[in-house]
Amino acid sequence: MVAQDSGTTVSGVVTDGSGAGLPNVQVSVKNVATGQVVEAKTDSSGHYSVPNLAAGDYEVSAAPDGYSPGTTKVTLPAEQTVNLTLSAAAQSPGGSPNASPNATQQVPAQNLPNAPTPNQEPSSNAPSLSDLGFTPAESQANAREQALLDKRTHMLKIHQRMGLITTIPMIASVVTSINAGGKSEGTASRDLHVALGALTGDLYGITAYYAIRAPRIKGTKKRGPIRFHEAMAWIHGPGMIATPILGAMAFSQKNNGEKVHGIAQAHGPVAIVTAGAFGAALVAVSFKF
Repeated sequence: MVAQDSGTTVSGVVTDGSGAGLPNVQVSVKNVATGQVVEAKTDSSGHYSVPNLAAGDYEVSAAPDGYSPGTTKVTLPAEQTVNLTLSAAAQSPGGSPNASPNATQQVPAQNLPNAPTPNQEPSSNAPSLSDLGFTPAESQANAREQALLDKRTHMLKIHQRMGLITTIPMIASVVTSINAGGKSEGTASRDLHVALGALTGDLYGITAYYAIRAPRIKGTKKRGPIRFHEAMAWIHGPGMIATPILGAMAFSQKNNGEKVHGIAQAHGPVAIVTAGAFGAALVAVSFKF
């Protein structure tokens, strides 16, 4: 609006129910006769000033968000000081401010330290995690890491169960190896030993797969039995590769009527060491010492 060339000034301060000045509140000064309105905003302490007003009757009003409107009538030309005290607006059932002049005066929540928001239930006196310095990311579970941990736990359980199952044909193959060294070609004991060895190798491969493919969790510390279990894998792992190769060589030599010779003679000892390391690894994680 266009200000008058000369005239009277209306000034004052806009406060809340506690007497604190309200900054950045728009104050309207309306000429009742002409309907002309001049507006000004309060400063950081709640003060405002509207100069160059002609003589007449005026309405001075302010209606900031969250407060009930306040209106005062003045008559110029005398210099006027008009102070407005605004009450916090009551909330209607729909959530919008109810501009009732009889609304209970309240101090805005943002002026109180640790005050709850309007829609928040009052909390107990106990400090929250944010009060103790934890960020939201630190105070919430990491869904991705939890999913990896769940998957690792599931796969290692299968690994352990498959390891127990593998021991059955492994022990049986060791037992049948006693009668597998006969001179007769294609004996039942030799064929049974080979079949049990093949079954042991297949089950071992499945067992190893679940251990290798289980997700790794960064920062996880391994206990002594777990370290021993993994150390044994460096023995029975290569052993499970070498044993069937040496066994096939020994089987071929036996079927040709030959005496087992060369590196094929290591088939028995390698198989015993492999089975022993596998059994030690299994015991380490199956029993508490």
